[in-house]
Amino acid sequence: MNIEATLVSDLLPLIVYFGAVLAVTGVMLGGAYFLGQRHSAKAANEPFESGIVPAGDVHIRFSIQFYLLAIFFVIFDMESVFLFAWSVALRESGWPGFIEAVIFIGVLLAALIYLWSIGALDWRTRRQRIDAQKSRRRE
Repeated sequence: MNIEATLVSDLLPLIVYFGAVLAVTGVMLGGAYFLGQRHSAKAANEPFESGIVPAGDVHIRFSIQFYLLAIFFVIFDMESVFLFAWSVALRESGWPGFIEAVIFIGVLLAALIYLWSIGALDWRTRRQRIDAQKSRRRE
């Protein structure tokens, strides 16, 4: 059999799948475009949140600590994913796998202790920290 024919026969399911994905996506987007409502009212293009008309500027500045906490959560949440995979293969990995898991947990605990020591998990503002230090000095 020809190499090109083998390559085409191996890629045929992938090509069909790619075509099906494009077709389904096109049908969904086209259906939403043609079947969707078209109206222009005074409030049609205004933001709408739970029945409350927004007031003020929509560009509110959030503290960087919200983003840092989310990143820390993702990092430490991945720990549970790796440990779950390790626990499933516990018998196959044996003692070397157990030692590696203990080292992995140790590194993550060291990272958590470091984050705690530098105050990365402290939600207070700088002013609240200063006030807390002043109140501790008075006591």
